[in-house]
Amino acid sequence: MRLNRVLLSTVLVVVALVIQVSVLARLHLPGAVPDLLLLAVLGLALVYGHVGGALVGFGAGLLADLAPPADHAAGRYALVLCVIGYFAGLVKPETGRLKSATGPMAVVVAAAIGSTLLYAGVGALVGDTAARHVGLPGLLFSAALYDLLLAPFVVPGVMWLARRADNDPLAESGPAAKAGNISSGWLSSGTGLRLGSQRGIGALKARARTRSARVGRIKGVKRL
Repeated sequence: MRLNRVLLSTVLVVVALVIQVSVLARLHLPGAVPDLLLLAVLGLALVYGHVGGALVGFGAGLLADLAPPADHAAGRYALVLCVIGYFAGLVKPETGRLKSATGPMAVVVAAAIGSTLLYAGVGALVGDTAARHVGLPGLLFSAALYDLLLAPFVVPGVMWLARRADNDPLAESGPAAKAGNISSGWLSSGTGLRLGSQRGIGALKARARTRSARVGRIKGVKRL
């Protein structure tokens, strides 16, 4: 991964983990805890692809494994987010533009359910049966619901920052309307951003060609 990707991913992962541990985990919501770290990994994976998503997921999960108040074996959540980041990166469109919000929202739901099942499965292999006592169906439903409600406010912004850091032409250049346009695009027509300026450039070129053709005709008439 390039240096700008590493720096941006590190900052976003650390911020997401701090907010999740210090704010979301203390809300004491029924069922699971909203996984802001998972959403950050998904947003980066949808821009960086499956390899970058796997690397970011592994690093984010390992940081979560080592950060207090983690009470599970180190590497457990790193494995989960590595797998989730890899498969989420496979959904990355070749053109870099998502045509609708249905795909990303389906990815969020699948990632929330898949990460919960994978985490519980790895825990069962190492002798952790906490998921059985809490109730796995309730955890799956609440995890999918919380992450789906939080996703429109997190994933589009993470994707825009990732594209901006890579100097992606799909990222907007306007300073004020970026967050609003991205969120509305997520909810209505996806996170892809249009390159409307290309039409204006094409129109200007056509006008310039028309004018040059007219000048040539006028000069030819004068010579005759």
